[in-house]
Amino acid sequence: MKHQLTVLVCALALTACADHAARDRLGIEDSTLLQTGFGATQDVTAGAVNSQWISAYAPVASSSTALALLQTRLDHLPGDKNGYFHAKAQCWINAAQQARQASDHWGFVEEAIGQAAMITMSLENGTPLSAVNPALRTVSTVRPDLWKIVNTIKSDPVVAQCPQAQPPLACAEVELMQAGHDAWRRSFSDAEKRLPEVQDNLRQSAETALQCRQAMQTPTAAPVPATSASTAKAPRKIMLKADSLFRFNGGDEAAILPAGKRQLDDVAIGLKKVPVMQELKITGYADRLGDKSYNLGLSTQRARTVERYLRAHGVSLPMTARGRGSANPLVGCRQTKRDQLTRCLAPNRRVEIELVAAAS
Repeated sequence: MKHQLTVLVCALALTACADHAARDRLGIEDSTLLQTGFGATQDVTAGAVNSQWISAYAPVASSSTALALLQTRLDHLPGDKNGYFHAKAQCWINAAQQARQASDHWGFVEEAIGQAAMITMSLENGTPLSAVNPALRTVSTVRPDLWKIVNTIKSDPVVAQCPQAQPPLACAEVELMQAGHDAWRRSFSDAEKRLPEVQDNLRQSAETALQCRQAMQTPTAAPVPATSASTAKAPRKIMLKADSLFRFNGGDEAAILPAGKRQLDDVAIGLKKVPVMQELKITGYADRLGDKSYNLGLSTQRARTVERYLRAHGVSLPMTARGRGSANPLVGCRQTKRDQLTRCLAPNRRVEIELVAAAS
């Protein structure tokens, strides 16, 4: 009888006779998870389903169908498939699949699908995304020390310029959220089992970012533009591919890729040797895909970012920067498959730096 009561108490408290030592090692600060027995709360504060949650996730009628459609949409996205947000959407899909296969009916499957869908939709539409992790109903915070490491890596400017460091960071965040879900349903030992992979991903991200930093600091030889009297006044144009300058859909300095920085460093070194009677006209261009106003804004942002970068690296020539959106295309493409069309239109996504005689 005593044994049966023990089982009943564990079941009612959703503890499954939790490993309290594992719970303590997870560094859980959520008071609702520290309660056990008949006094444990199961209200909205503790994560009980409310009407807002139902209205948000009720459309996910079939998780298997939703996951298959999401995977197809994500696979067909153009651009960099190894970036932070693409990787994060994929890791959320993987997390939903794992929870579904484990017959997890606590709501995490729907929440993971929701996160993957939100990121995928934003990538499709070219709308801005936040790297801040959401507060989910079925997830509690575990291992605050690891979250501090996540935020330290994420805030390092090098990571934004090092695409290969971003996927393991994104997946580490999702895995920590999964561990938080395990803890939320009082499976503390399951939460602990996820931590080695979290730590490996964080280590990989940090080490890769360090390698990127070292590569950025390695000096490279720079081509110097001709500056003879016969050519100093002749208009010259430097054309830089946007795909090699910036990460996908990025336009600020944090979005400049390591290869893009090297290109701009070379340009800056050469331009500092140009006679002072010259001026620069920096023009950003986008392809014809997507919203026109968004493309105009992105092309303008990229042109201004290049201007600021050159000024910060010692180029004192007079400069003007503007965006032209999808104007003046270099190529016309008629491919029907979006990924093929995106590749064909790559030359139209560019930043031009025109060196012209200064107005007298």
